[in-house]
Amino acid sequence: MLKLAKNSLLALSIIASSALASDILVTVNGKNITKQDAQAFVTAQAPQANFTDLKPEEQKMVTDRLVEKQLFTELAAKEGIDKKPEFKRNMEKIKEELLVNMWMKEQLDNAVVSDSEAKEFYEKNADKFLGKATMHARHILVETEKAAKEIIETLKSLNGEALKNKFMELAKTKSTGPSGPKGGDLGTFTKGQMVPEFSKAAWALDNGQVTTVPVKTQFGYHVIYLETKAEAKPTPYESVKEKIITSLKQQQFAKKISEVAKELKSKAKIVGMTKETNATQK
Repeated sequence: MLKLAKNSLLALSIIASSALASDILVTVNGKNITKQDAQAFVTAQAPQANFTDLKPEEQKMVTDRLVEKQLFTELAAKEGIDKKPEFKRNMEKIKEELLVNMWMKEQLDNAVVSDSEAKEFYEKNADKFLGKATMHARHILVETEKAAKEIIETLKSLNGEALKNKFMELAKTKSTGPSGPKGGDLGTFTKGQMVPEFSKAAWALDNGQVTTVPVKTQFGYHVIYLETKAEAKPTPYESVKEKIITSLKQQQFAKKISEVAKELKSKAKIVGMTKETNATQK
């Protein structure tokens, strides 16, 4: 039994060593450069990127930079850069910044916002969580007002599916716009996304209607058909809950930092501050 246990431990040790070895990209003068080092390097350049998703040549480039960094680090140490007063002063500054940053992070991490607080904020600020109004429309773009009026005249006696089908047919044969082959389909867009003249005319239509006069823009003359439109609706609470909580935590954090700073200044002996500055801290 003891022998079996020892064999099991040995197997686990080998597996662990193999897993660790698989993370090593290269060894420079006895110093391992790992995938974790590479990921940290990539994250500093592009926070959303993953080292393992990079192309082979890009991974090689990152590895080369890390090798160079290690070699330069060794060279700098060999030449005694770390013994120079300037290096020590800079290290103290880095230490101070690290201390403050870690303390700040703790304060932010300690901020607590309940679901009920977030929900209350959502309800009191409903106007901030309105989705944009959208519409789905088609158009026929022609060069002259006369051509646009002729199209409108052709369509004016139609309605329903007959109107839509005829509009799509005319868009394919007469429209000079890139959407012509698709029956003039512009897809779904938000209010104000199109040029003002087009947007105003389109939003004045009801579902299934066509403009009764040509709409002139910088591109030419448009005949517009409205498929559907949807007015702005509130974004569901669950979709914005985390953003609200994060925002409230940041507000809570900022308030606390301001209060702590004010208290620390009032108790500290600060030489060189003006009377006016001192007064604002009390």
